[in-house]
Amino acid sequence: MDRITLCDLEVNYRVGVTEAERAQPQRLLLTIKIEHDLTAAGRSDELEDTIDYDAIAQRLLHFGDDGHWQLIETVAADIAQMILDEFKPARATVEVKKFAIPQARYASVRVTRRVKREV
Repeated sequence: MDRITLCDLEVNYRVGVTEAERAQPQRLLLTIKIEHDLTAAGRSDELEDTIDYDAIAQRLLHFGDDGHWQLIETVAADIAQMILDEFKPARATVEVKKFAIPQARYASVRVTRRVKREV
């Protein structure tokens, strides 16, 4: 399967276990990998034959505007589901990096979700 990757998109979402942590949006980095058949796009050179990664980026920049989460696990799962629902890839992998531990470069979570096939 072909893959489109959006690496380390900087967003600011309200995420954290404590209310104090969620009081202000925090900087997160998102890496999105979407698997999709890109054969048609490779032949046509037309945007409508692929998944528009700029549209995904714009959606993610505002995804956290009205929300808040306790866990980055939930953020990753919610983003993956949104991408599946709105952009229709076969599979979406989302990594969320958070900078909450001063002694560590970052903490991250990665989830992969795929389209559920009807039986």
